[in-house]
Amino acid sequence: MKLMYAPGTCAIGIHILLEEIGEPYELVKVDFANRAQYQPEFTGTNPKSKVPVLIRDDGSVLTEYQAISTWLGLTNPDKKLIPADAERHARMLEAMDYVVGFMHGQAWTRAMRPMVYTDNEAEHPGIKARGLEMFNRAMSLMNASLGSKDWVVGDFSLADPALFFVSWWADTRLKSELPANVAAHYARMRARPSVQAALAREGF
Repeated sequence: MKLMYAPGTCAIGIHILLEEIGEPYELVKVDFANRAQYQPEFTGTNPKSKVPVLIRDDGSVLTEYQAISTWLGLTNPDKKLIPADAERHARMLEAMDYVVGFMHGQAWTRAMRPMVYTDNEAEHPGIKARGLEMFNRAMSLMNASLGSKDWVVGDFSLADPALFFVSWWADTRLKSELPANVAAHYARMRARPSVQAALAREGF
């Protein structure tokens, strides 16, 4: 397998899952700083111009965070990354959708890439502020959902690397204090060998 990634992006979550699984894989860095995601060398693989991208052993390409993580979980059942219990399975999907779809796709994009919403630079500060407001409120909701649990749905699952990447952004890029339960989850994630290995391999 090959993981196409860009350092500092949500692809770190998939990278962590690959480390958790322990099967051989290669890393292919995409240079976002030089807009490599828009060049034919990349768009020929993923015309969406985004990461993560997983190139499987048969050469087929899988994109989108939830799809890749779900495939990894289903094809490695011994790692128990997907809860067998229907309630916890649903809660895992609920958390992943909120983190990836809302916290990343809507809130973080507004906060960090306001130009996606308008070319009028005068409107960018307001869009950024709204994005941060959305992101921080969502983090509070995730904090409440975590409660006293060690992991998002009780046991470690696909949802935990997803929560990690937005917590990592809040810690390293916003320099903001994480809510108590999220901070404890973040510390537990940082202590996992899979997280340490993925961060090191990406240069962090």
